[in-house]
Amino acid sequence: MASNTPLLALHQIDKAFDGVPALRQVSLVLAAGEIHGLIGHNGAGKSTLIKILGGLQPADGGQIWLDGRQIHIDSPGKARALGIEIVHQERLLAPTLTVAETLLSGEEPVWPGLRLINRRRLRHVARQAIQHYFGLDINPDSLIADLSVAEQQIVQITRALRHSPRVLVFDEPTAALARHEVTALFKAIRRLREQGLAVLYVSHYLDEISELCQQVSVLRDGRNVAQHTVSTVTPHQLIHDMLGNALREGPPRQSQRREQTLLQVTALSAEGRFREVSFSARSGEILGITGLLGSGGKALVRALFGLESGLTGTIILNGRPLLPRTPHQAVKQGIAFVPEDRRANGIAPALSVRENIALTSLTSLVSGLFIDRRREQALVAGNIERLGIRTPGMEAPLRALSGGNQQKVVLAKWLNTDAWLYLLDEPTVGVDIGAKAEIYQALHNLAAEGAVIIVFSADLLELQSLCDRILVMARGKLVKTLDAAATDHHELLAWASGAVSGTLAGASHE
Repeated sequence: MASNTPLLALHQIDKAFDGVPALRQVSLVLAAGEIHGLIGHNGAGKSTLIKILGGLQPADGGQIWLDGRQIHIDSPGKARALGIEIVHQERLLAPTLTVAETLLSGEEPVWPGLRLINRRRLRHVARQAIQHYFGLDINPDSLIADLSVAEQQIVQITRALRHSPRVLVFDEPTAALARHEVTALFKAIRRLREQGLAVLYVSHYLDEISELCQQVSVLRDGRNVAQHTVSTVTPHQLIHDMLGNALREGPPRQSQRREQTLLQVTALSAEGRFREVSFSARSGEILGITGLLGSGGKALVRALFGLESGLTGTIILNGRPLLPRTPHQAVKQGIAFVPEDRRANGIAPALSVRENIALTSLTSLVSGLFIDRRREQALVAGNIERLGIRTPGMEAPLRALSGGNQQKVVLAKWLNTDAWLYLLDEPTVGVDIGAKAEIYQALHNLAAEGAVIIVFSADLLELQSLCDRILVMARGKLVKTLDAAATDHHELLAWASGAVSGTLAGASHE
């Protein structure tokens, strides 16, 4: 049970990046024997707070107290020495180590009188640890790289638990876990609470907060906005705390949807990512997909472009069946893809604007043995004008352009392929408001020409203002399809977070 005396207290923590505040006067108190939930919409400051507590980033201001004594955490090693363990949502594991080597790194058992590692003992201790906390049998000789995402998460959590921490922080720990693995994790966390640990549990899923936590704190825009006793708060109140008075409805737009069904997806699955997803889209429709971390929404968009393995189900595009195994196959079938990380996957920064835009059209521009430069320049000039790309000239290196104009170049190179289906993953991340409007207009124009546009985004206002319908994914399933013009932030977040199917009030938390 929770003690009245705080075990850990964070007091008025500040943090800014390049002058932009990420945390402003954030305070949080954890008691021994308490599971304390921390929630907030994307960008609220949760991850930054966790990194400060784990010694990965320094705070700009504020104080941290442990057992009534002010402490300074300047490294992950110092955090661990103080009894603070962080289970990050990123799996910080070396892929070439075995499960046993990972769990007992720095604590390897040795033969008496020798400096040789006792491999038999190493494997035995590792296997027993995972069985103790999760009731699972994972081969201790398996390489981390060969494990599933869920198994890697279990190894990471087990490694943290083996250090007998006093404060344990979970950052979205169930995003990659199956239901039975989540049940085992919750059982382990409750056992830790009974042993007197202070647990900070960060999750997007409100039903998890209901099931596990006694208290819940809410961050919004880097500030504390609320703290509640979980047994007395409603999902509606928590969602309101997370969103505040954010605009609920986007500006209306003229739908371009036609009668012809251009895309039909039936029972599409990718093991461990999403399952049995079915939907259709009409010619001229802009379809939004959203979901929280681990929802499967991003993987679904990638799968349509042949970027996910192990697909089953059926996809019919413009009357032709396809199940793309590679991006090359997808492009040949009339599919275009604008990735989230444009610098890593969407552009060649050292090449010119011309070379980037023409990249997908080289075959059609070849005349004899050479590229027809006049046709190429005319094509690129038309794209620059069509999308309003601001550039000193088509020969300027792409890295010289702003983020918004780089994103428009990524879109421009696909306009020349006459695709039937355009897939966009977070298309306006890092883009200023003016460039956003121009990208939206370009997508509207594509829809008006009869293409299907699918946009994955965590920006709910973007989806409401841009799309005809919004598919909401949660835990690998399509849980709701909403009319973008008739929904609002609260309904979208309620379905994505699990608040619709469950209730927070009245649950048992003792």
